[in-house]
Amino acid sequence: MTKFSQQVLTLLTLAATTALAANPGNAATLEEIKKSGTVRIAVANEIPYGYVDPSGEAKGAGPDVAKVIMEKLGVEKIEWVATNFSSLIPGLQANRFDMVAAEMAILPDRCNQVLFSDPNTSYGEGLLVASGNPKNIHAFEDFAKNGDLKVAIMAGADQLEMMQKLGVDEANLVTISANADAISTVSTGRADAYAATSLTVANLAEQNNGVELAENFTDPVVDGEAVRSWGGFTFAKDNVTLRDAVNQALVDIKKTEDWAEIVTSYGFTQSDLDGSLKRSTQELCSVSN
Repeated sequence: MTKFSQQVLTLLTLAATTALAANPGNAATLEEIKKSGTVRIAVANEIPYGYVDPSGEAKGAGPDVAKVIMEKLGVEKIEWVATNFSSLIPGLQANRFDMVAAEMAILPDRCNQVLFSDPNTSYGEGLLVASGNPKNIHAFEDFAKNGDLKVAIMAGADQLEMMQKLGVDEANLVTISANADAISTVSTGRADAYAATSLTVANLAEQNNGVELAENFTDPVVDGEAVRSWGGFTFAKDNVTLRDAVNQALVDIKKTEDWAEIVTSYGFTQSDLDGSLKRSTQELCSVSN
């Protein structure tokens, strides 16, 4: 074989390997996960929903409940994967992990792409503003009313759809890749506020004196209803067996004090706990929601 032929063969082999990697097989079933003893669970490093601390330990409302679920299912080891929020759904679709524990909001568009468990939590919205709130911002609607105001949102987050439905101009939106960028984005004036869930905003506000949680916040009203999100565990479309097993375990766990203790330890209120029981995934996935 000539040197040229060897080079061609090498390139073809690399191309074939790349093609296989780009077209992974079906997601691992619960039986396969039990056999291997390991499940791969992704988080988006968003406190308090799901994150990996400096010591490498996964924490948050999603991971801590997922640990209890996996113990009930007999899965011995969890391999945690930290990635950007916008990479969670593509990662499931590419079989880079088996499940997401990021308390991702259950929305119709996402339901067309992945499977969701029953809701694990519910939560409202909030705004991170510069210290003293110099622009007097108290609602998402303020960005539709005032064309001079800019609001930051995280890539892939559902606040984008909220802003669009409220009539906020695209020119007034500043996209950031992660929550960690929100403090500098607001404190330097690149954006006048950062829109996220109330728990995320409260956590960010505690980290820097240059920003604060917007007080007297008014819940956004979209399609005639005040916005509340319901977060659940997420799976690839073909991974029904794992989703169903997690669902059954979650139903049992939510009847215990352990679940309430886990969720409230991360700042969720009793109203948030009660709210998580008021909507089903089927309802949340419906187009009419």
